[in-house]
Amino acid sequence: MKTLTEEKILDELKTLDSQWTVHNQSLIRKFEFQDFVQAFAFMSSVALHAEKAEHHPNWENTYNKVKIALTTHDAGGLTEKDFKLARSIDDLI
Repeated sequence: MKTLTEEKILDELKTLDSQWTVHNQSLIRKFEFQDFVQAFAFMSSVALHAEKAEHHPNWENTYNKVKIALTTHDAGGLTEKDFKLARSIDDLI
């Protein structure tokens, strides 16, 4: 899969929630929930979407906070797969 140009990345960012940012070849968004159970439920939902897409996020969880970073490792940067999964994650919220 081919990495996106800087121009295409900026265009694709417009299709996402404004909380997504690009840093070090990754799409990043932080989420905060009322408690750990809600955070874990969200992560479980994301995991199902990621498995179906065969594209898995890098993420961190601390109690009620979840940080997701999307990148296509085998392409060495951002691809359509990252933005497609980010849109699916936005739909979950």
